[in-house]
Amino acid sequence: MSKPLYLGELLLYWCPSCNVPVLGKECSCGAVTKHVTITPPGDIRPAFEYDIDLINNICFEQFNAPLISDERVVVLNKSPYDDRMDEIIIDGEVIGSIRFEVEELRWVLVLRLSGARRIFGKWGFRDLQNWVCIDEGAEKFILGGASVLAPGLKDADPDIREMDEVVILDHKGRVLGTGRSRMNGEEMLKRGKGVAVKVRFKQEPAEPPLIQGGQTWENVVEANDGYMDEFVERSHKFINNVSSSVDRPVTVSYSGGKDSLAVLHLVSQCLKEYDLIFADTGIEFPETVNNVHEVANRYGRPLKMIGMGDAFWESVDRFGPPSVEVRWCCKVCKLGPITQIINNNYENGCLTFIGQRKYESGTRAKSERVWKNPWVGNQIAAAPIQNWTAMHVWLYIFKNKLPFNPLYADGFDRIGCWLCPSCSLADLIRLKETHPELEEKLMGHLLSYAKSSGLSEEWVQYGLWRWKELPANLKDIAKRKKIGIIPKAGSKRNMEFSVTSGYRPCKQGGISAEGGFDTPLDLGILERSGMLKAIGEAVFMEGVAHVSHGEDRAHVFASGNVTSRSDSDDDAKKLMRKVELSVKRALLCSGCGVCVGKCSNGQIRIKKGRSIINEACSHCGICIESCPLVRFGHSK
Repeated sequence: MSKPLYLGELLLYWCPSCNVPVLGKECSCGAVTKHVTITPPGDIRPAFEYDIDLINNICFEQFNAPLISDERVVVLNKSPYDDRMDEIIIDGEVIGSIRFEVEELRWVLVLRLSGARRIFGKWGFRDLQNWVCIDEGAEKFILGGASVLAPGLKDADPDIREMDEVVILDHKGRVLGTGRSRMNGEEMLKRGKGVAVKVRFKQEPAEPPLIQGGQTWENVVEANDGYMDEFVERSHKFINNVSSSVDRPVTVSYSGGKDSLAVLHLVSQCLKEYDLIFADTGIEFPETVNNVHEVANRYGRPLKMIGMGDAFWESVDRFGPPSVEVRWCCKVCKLGPITQIINNNYENGCLTFIGQRKYESGTRAKSERVWKNPWVGNQIAAAPIQNWTAMHVWLYIFKNKLPFNPLYADGFDRIGCWLCPSCSLADLIRLKETHPELEEKLMGHLLSYAKSSGLSEEWVQYGLWRWKELPANLKDIAKRKKIGIIPKAGSKRNMEFSVTSGYRPCKQGGISAEGGFDTPLDLGILERSGMLKAIGEAVFMEGVAHVSHGEDRAHVFASGNVTSRSDSDDDAKKLMRKVELSVKRALLCSGCGVCVGKCSNGQIRIKKGRSIINEACSHCGICIESCPLVRFGHSK
């Protein structure tokens, strides 16, 4: 298991008197709060009506009853998982979690014991689903850590399917544990051999606590007034100090998201003169663009905006679909346009307040609060809410009745480019429900790309296009589903190459270049040729080649995409150029032998009409520029 990702203090507490979440150890009512144990990084947020309906719909499907049957304040905590997972916190405890399982393409509710007791303590288990009742003699073994064995069952729901989430009841019908079935209900009832349920949580039966509901988010805002006042005051002080020490025009980067909305309102309370800047990437939700204009009108400040139109769709044929590793779209559709806005409106640059928070990622947690932006030379960036959780942001928005993007209440926990590869598959499936015309456009391009690359519709359906090198869990799913993940090398011989470079804004940081050939690559030929050795140490894995040159790194994917990373933009581009030429040398080599004569170490030979670089190559790179293919055939 990976280590917990702590990006900041886990700030969720609960007031036992008011029955509401609190961001510290004492409620505004004076009561001492209790700490709620949640999974790091702990970027807690409110559950909207859509979220509660989703939870209840999943619960109905699994257990034939709702989990949340009356008005309660519900907090969600986004937790690390294969796709999307949210812990559900009610009445000061985590009662379960919902997670989207990619292999099944469905949401699953994983109940904690308190969640199971809420359901099975309210309705008789005979009216519910997915339960097993064990013999009295087996109970002590379950509490001791054993699995539920089929011979130890007293009764079970016959409609249980293998791998269903189930509730384990003692011989009196009281909740003893929860777990996952390892056989279907009919097999369990035969009382044969084998494990019936793998137990996840177990405990002596207990009655669910009776806690009065009816609280609202207005109550939560009141309970947190003191803590929010402290955070707001610190942010105000930060804004005033930075703006007075930086002699540049002030701007607020407004994206249509909750964090930038909070920052905008904070700035408006401190400063009279500031502009809003917004880059319409062309792949923003329509609700986002509408919200930007609505907010600009409400605050009455100038909106400096640039629209990229179809820039993404005009580039996707050159670079292929963006992926987690190859986010060329950020540079083409976002970073370049923001640079244009600043260059066109602020002769000496500007100071920009942005909605960055440390709870969003490890890179942002390590970031300074004020920094010179490496991808926009004339911009100084500052983060007033660096130490806020999403809960701080939402309480601030609720208290001040700010006009937040309606998509948050419609099931989207993040607002950005609607086809971002960093989106969960759950979000992309939700896109089909909320914006079918956008989903249809995306699927059309992805299916066309898959067909031209020798990949299947399942490669698109399971969201595998979002990576060039799949995470281990998705690679296992692809193997079980027999989904091919390596694009087939195409027949195009020109091997046109496009490249973009700059700062990586999407959480990783650093300087990178992203490029793409207009055809998938045969990495087998590339490996056998040894051409990447002219650059540095090369390692080949399934669907990707890694090459290192000192501290610089490059990756060549079978899709035709190439990435390079370095400490400077020039070095990233130079490494990218060397990789581009080396790939072309390997795949288009005519075996002329010029490089053989240029190698002072005698490490290049001709084999079957192609040049081959030997293992003892010194990585000097002289052979790259000497190649006629490079000098005459594909020079740029």
